[in-house]
Amino acid sequence: MMKTVLTALFLLLFSAAIALAAVLNLNTATAGQLEALPGIGATKAQAIVTYREQHGPFKSVNDLTHVKGIGAKTLAHLRDSLTVDE
Repeated sequence: MMKTVLTALFLLLFSAAIALAAVLNLNTATAGQLEALPGIGATKAQAIVTYREQHGPFKSVNDLTHVKGIGAKTLAHLRDSLTVDE
């Protein structure tokens, strides 16, 4: 019983660490990857990719607010999950 509990705890902590370490690059992410972000559906994900194709790479995560449908609230929720660094 104790071994099962410890194994479950280890898996839970390991999964949380992986989730926290996963930061998505706005300049390389696909629409599918962007769609997995909370509050970003297929339409917004495609808008991000289209904006990037038309205007070039994002210089900062803050530039995401230039995409139609992405405001300050959405950015605040996503900021820690995004980067523009390689």
